[in-house]
Amino acid sequence: MNEQQMHAHIAAELRISPAQVSRTAALLDDDNTVPFIARYRKEVTGSLDEEQIRAVQDRLKYLRTLEERKQSVLKSITEQGKLTPELEKAIREADKLQDVEDLYLPYKPKRRTRATVAREKGLEPLALLIMAAETMSGDPLAAAAAYIDPEKGVDTAEDALAGACDIVAETVAENAEIRKLIRTAFLETGVVASETADKEKAARDYEMYMDFREAVRTVPSYRILAINRGEKEEALYAWIDVNDDEMIAAVESALLTPDSKDIFTPWYRAAIADGYTRLIEPAIQREVRTLLRERAEQHAIDVFSKNLRALLMSPPLKGSVILGIDPGYRTGCKAAVIDSTGKYIEGTTIYPHAPQKQWDAAKRTLARLVGDHGVDIIAIGNGTAGRETEQLAAELIGELDRDLHYAIVNEAGASVYSASPVAKKEFPDLDVSMRGNISIARRLLDPLSELVKIDPKSIGVGLYQHDVDQNRLGESLDAVVESCVNQVGVDLNTASSSLLRYVAGINSRTADNIVSLREERGFLDSRMLLREVQGLGEKAFTQCAGFLRIPESDTLLDRTAVHPESYEAATRLVDFLELDMEQIKRDGSLLKQRIDRAGKPLDEIAGVCGCGRETLTDIISALEKPGRDPRSAMPAPVLRSDVLSMDDLYEGLVLKGTVRNVVDFGAFVDIGVKQDGLVHLSRMARKFVKNPLDIVSVGDIIDVKILSVDKERGRIALSMILD
Repeated sequence: MNEQQMHAHIAAELRISPAQVSRTAALLDDDNTVPFIARYRKEVTGSLDEEQIRAVQDRLKYLRTLEERKQSVLKSITEQGKLTPELEKAIREADKLQDVEDLYLPYKPKRRTRATVAREKGLEPLALLIMAAETMSGDPLAAAAAYIDPEKGVDTAEDALAGACDIVAETVAENAEIRKLIRTAFLETGVVASETADKEKAARDYEMYMDFREAVRTVPSYRILAINRGEKEEALYAWIDVNDDEMIAAVESALLTPDSKDIFTPWYRAAIADGYTRLIEPAIQREVRTLLRERAEQHAIDVFSKNLRALLMSPPLKGSVILGIDPGYRTGCKAAVIDSTGKYIEGTTIYPHAPQKQWDAAKRTLARLVGDHGVDIIAIGNGTAGRETEQLAAELIGELDRDLHYAIVNEAGASVYSASPVAKKEFPDLDVSMRGNISIARRLLDPLSELVKIDPKSIGVGLYQHDVDQNRLGESLDAVVESCVNQVGVDLNTASSSLLRYVAGINSRTADNIVSLREERGFLDSRMLLREVQGLGEKAFTQCAGFLRIPESDTLLDRTAVHPESYEAATRLVDFLELDMEQIKRDGSLLKQRIDRAGKPLDEIAGVCGCGRETLTDIISALEKPGRDPRSAMPAPVLRSDVLSMDDLYEGLVLKGTVRNVVDFGAFVDIGVKQDGLVHLSRMARKFVKNPLDIVSVGDIIDVKILSVDKERGRIALSMILD
C-alpha cells in the first residue's frame, strides 16, 4: 500500500476527502503541531478539527507501521525461499497487523517444537499424506510403516503416525484462516468468566466477580479492568469460556470433507483436536484477552481525557482574592491568601479540629486574613477534614458582615505539586505543606494555569487510570492539555514555564528561555520579541505566535488569536471597512455592522484581504471580542455560604451539584455534603443512555434529586430525572 492508497483508505474510514488527508499528512510530516494545523491551516485541511487531524495522524502511523511490517515479513519469507505468489498477494492485501502476523506465523523463526522434532525425523511427507484427506483404503499402520527409521527414533508405525500428527497439529494451528475462524468465534460466542483465586481477597474487593460470567460482545470496559486488577492481585482467576467441542467441530468442518472415508481421517481428527487444545485455544485466549484489555484501556483513557478536558476548561474566577485552605486534623489546616493575579500574599496554619480543637482561634485567624486582604472567596480542598473545615467557613461567613462565599475544590494532585521541582522553584522559602493550599486557591482562580503544573495522571478524574498503559495514557492526556492550552491562549507576560511548554511549538527549554527574556526585559510588548528567545527558531515562532497573547499590548492584534502572518490581511480588512484599530478596540461589533453594510460576500472580501475565507472568518471573530475566553461559556463554580450534612438529606430533595467525575456507569456529583452522590446512567434521562459523557461533563452544574441515603455506608443515590 503506497502513500496515496493509504490516504484513500483513511479518507474512506473518516468520511473526508483523500485530498484533505494528503494535505493534512503533508503538514504533519513537516512537523506542524495539531493545534496549529487546526487553527491556522483551515484552508489547507478543509477545516478539519483537532479530533479529525489526530485521527489522520494515528491512522497514518498505523498504516505506515503495517506497511513496514509487510516488507519485513516478505523479505523474511523470501530469504527462506518459501514465498509463493498467493502468499505474497495475501500479505500485500492485508489491512491489519494481526492478519499479517497470522500469515507469517508458519514461517516465523521459533524454538524447537514437537513438530520440529518430527520434521527432523523425516515425517513431514506422512503428515502431508494425512492432511491430503484423499480416499485411501487399507491399513493406516501399514502405510505409516514406510516411515519407520530406528536411527532417527521412529521405532514403530505408531511412532511415525504420532510424530506426523504433531506436524499436522502445528500446521492447523498456524493456518491463518483457522486462527481467524476461532478468533471470530471467541469474540462472537465467548464468555468472560472469573472465579475466586483467593477467597479473602476476592470477598473484600471483588465480590461481584467471585463467580462472574458475561458475553465478550457486551462486557463493559470497566469490568474487564476490574477483573484484570483482581487477577494481578491474585484475588481472581479469569478466562474466556467457549464451547471447545463446537470450536473443534468448526475447524474440522473447514478442513475435512463431510463423511470422509480416508484411512487417515481418525488421525487427522485427533491431530485437529490436539492442535486446537494444545496450540490454538491458549494462543487465542491470550489474543482475545489482550484485545479486550487494549479496548478497555483505550476506553478508560478516552473517558479520562474527556473528563480532564472538561476540568481544564472550567471557567476561571478572575479578579478574585482567594483564601485557600488545605484541610487536616493533627497537622492542622494550612491557609494561604492569593491576590487576583495568583500572587501569594500570606499564609499560616490553624488547628480547628482534633486533637487541638482550637475552633474559635482558627475562626479569628481566618477573619483577620479575610479583613486584611479583602478576600472574596474561600477555596477548601475536598480531602481529609474537608467537610469539617467547610463547617468552619460557613460559621465564619455567617458571623462576618461582608459578601463572602466558599467553594469546594478538588485537591487531587496538590501534594504531588507541593513536592515538585516547579513548586520548589515558585516557593523556595515555603514548607512543602504550605504550597498545597496555594495550589488549591489558584485552581479556583484559574484551573488551567494551575493544573498544567501537575502530571495529568495525578488529577484523578478517571477510572482505573493506574491499570492502563501508562505511556498511552500520558500521551493522550498531554494531547488534551496541549489542546486546551492552545484553545484558550496564553498571556505571554504572566504564563508560567509549566503553562508555556504546552503551547504549540514550545518545549520545556524554550519555555524557560521565554521566562528568562521576560525577566530580563520586564515586559514583552510585542509578539515579535519572541524572535529574540534563545532556541526559538522561525518554525517554532510560526507554530506558537498565534497562541501567545499580550492583553496589555498597544497593538490590538497582539491581544487576539490573529496570527502574525495574517496581520496584513487583518489590516486590509479594517481599511476596506473604513475603520481603524482604535475604533475596533472600543467596539468590536462595528466589524459586523460594516460588513453587512458593504453587502459583499465573504469570499470577495477575503480576496481583497489576500487570505482565505476561513482565515477571514477567524479574523473577524477575533477582532469582535479580542479578550474572549472560551471558558466563559462553561458553568461557573458553585459558591456556597452554608453547609449541608447527611442528616439534612431526605428522599425527594432537589438541589444543585457539581459533577466531579464521569465513569462508564454514571457520574459522581458533589452536592455539598461529605460524600459525593452517584447518578447511575439509568437515572440520567428518560431515554436510554449508552455513554454518560453524552449527558454530562466534569464541572457541569446540574439539578439532582435524592433517591436514597445510606448513612452507614456513606452512599447517596441521585437522579437527574426530577419529576
